[in-house]
Amino acid sequence: MNRYPVWKYAIIVVALLIAALYTLPNFFGEAPAVQVSSAKPSVKVDSSTVTRVEQALKDAGIISDAVTFDATSVKARFGDTDTQLKAKDAIERALSPDPASPSYIVALNLLSRSPAWLTALNSRPMYLGLDLRGGVHFMLQVDMQAALTKKAESLAGDLRLVLREKNIRHSGINRNGQTVEVKFRDTVTLEAAKRILLDQFPDLQSVDTPDGAEYKLVARIKPEAARLVQEQALKQNMVTLHNRINELGVAEPVIQQQGLDRIVVQLPGVQDTAKAKDILGRTATLEMRLVDESSEGRSAELGSGTVPFGSERFLERDGRAVIVKKQVILTGESLTDAQPGFDSQSQQPKVDLTVDAKGGRIMRDTSRENVKKRMAIVLFEKGKGEVLTAPVIQSELGNRFQISGSMTVTEANDLALLLRAGSLAAPMEIIEERTIGPSLGAENIAKGFSSVAWGFLVIVACMSAYYMLFGLFSGLALAVNLLLLVAILSMLQATLTLPGMAAMALALGMAIDSNVLINERVREELRNGASAQAAIHTGYERAWATILDSNITTLIAGLALLAFGSGPVRGFAVVHVIGILTSMFSAVFFSRGLVNLWYGRQKKLKSVSIGTVWRPAGDAGVPAKSGKSAPSAS
Repeated sequence: MNRYPVWKYAIIVVALLIAALYTLPNFFGEAPAVQVSSAKPSVKVDSSTVTRVEQALKDAGIISDAVTFDATSVKARFGDTDTQLKAKDAIERALSPDPASPSYIVALNLLSRSPAWLTALNSRPMYLGLDLRGGVHFMLQVDMQAALTKKAESLAGDLRLVLREKNIRHSGINRNGQTVEVKFRDTVTLEAAKRILLDQFPDLQSVDTPDGAEYKLVARIKPEAARLVQEQALKQNMVTLHNRINELGVAEPVIQQQGLDRIVVQLPGVQDTAKAKDILGRTATLEMRLVDESSEGRSAELGSGTVPFGSERFLERDGRAVIVKKQVILTGESLTDAQPGFDSQSQQPKVDLTVDAKGGRIMRDTSRENVKKRMAIVLFEKGKGEVLTAPVIQSELGNRFQISGSMTVTEANDLALLLRAGSLAAPMEIIEERTIGPSLGAENIAKGFSSVAWGFLVIVACMSAYYMLFGLFSGLALAVNLLLLVAILSMLQATLTLPGMAAMALALGMAIDSNVLINERVREELRNGASAQAAIHTGYERAWATILDSNITTLIAGLALLAFGSGPVRGFAVVHVIGILTSMFSAVFFSRGLVNLWYGRQKKLKSVSIGTVWRPAGDAGVPAKSGKSAPSAS
């Protein structure tokens, strides 16, 4: 009756082993480290960078615990923070001799001390949030009016080009704030322009009014289109911020939308507020220019001559010099989209670019006159320019054209991302700034750990005193619940915050409710005169429905917090929901496995250790206490 088949015990053992394996890295702690990543698109971090970092540490007489490479960055781990700071200075001097234009970002970081065999199994500790690890918190306000003004400027240029192509004469097109004003001399051209607006500019709504002897058409962005522009500007800014923060090497940064026009950025582990501001406020602009193909320009490229007047010298991605004319053909403001792909003929990686109507007209005119010549795409960041690529113009270009050449798939993806989100869609201003020190984070960790540990110990002590051996089984099930909870959070690489630790402590109190229900149901069966084995079987069977109902209702509340909450509320909800699911496994499946293992093989079981079973006065007169002599009490 109360025996588990071997396969059920196998499930329990496997679950415990996996949980222990993925919980283990959280006990090793973190070590101070230095992370090296690329600061420029033309600079790649590879195995040679590892050699340079090791050589820099050796020259400075600094011993590192480990130097690792993870595809995008090099990380060197050290035993203490003093060595970490010395190593950072030594690596910066070796890799970036020019502080005004650093080639690499050298940032302080924290790495897990987990053994290599655990890391090889992809067993990693949970990330710690800002309140536990320390770091910086920013709230940024996005200038939505500037985004709308930029959109209106683009629409004005497109309208000017379309009216010219349709041979519709006007007396002038002006942008006044977020409206576009067009003047006409007669009603015929006015009506023709209104039809074009209706057909080709669905984002604009217009009204016309007399303006002296002329007629004025005033077009403004529709409210629904304005909302879409604002949403896209916010999303592009968030993507750009994420790309920039990745360069800083922050583990699990938090970048969230708050309200309609604000972005919250949290950078755990970053203490240098000035450097974080520099990363967030960085501006990147793109320019398309023709390469100087003159004999003087080619000589300057080879290093045997001076740069001709009206040209500039930049470096290409592979370090080669490119002489580029100063005249700017097109800027990144005209770029509307950039997507990676493959050339249909050569099957080589490429990047498809789309520009607005004004940019398309400029590209057509320029490319028609410069076929078989090179055009450079220059990225300017912090006043420094770099040539991302300089392809040859093969034919006349329009609104859509492609960049192809000696690129890998990864380089094409990176280039498309840089072109698409290399600059902010709208200006932002930091309106709130907060720094949390590492000592306060360590104090929060200690307090959170103490609350969970003391809560667990008090619950186990109370359960053992009241339910005897069944209380001890409940305590073991509670420990398994905590083990599974931490393991799942580690598997998901979730970010643990202070509200998450509060949810963990709360999960212990809620998880024990299921065991209380089971134990009381077993006691009730014993009071009704059932045998010990029958009481255990019926108690677990009848308690299951109640446990399921209570957990489902609580789970619904947790899912609502997860769906509609943000920030700390979501951190609480994640741990809360996972804790409910693990408690159902530990309280019912695991605890019954323990009971079955202890009592299930005893054919003539006369008593169970479940504390005092109070019998009705008419049946026994005095309460029966647990013991060997009591046939059904314990």
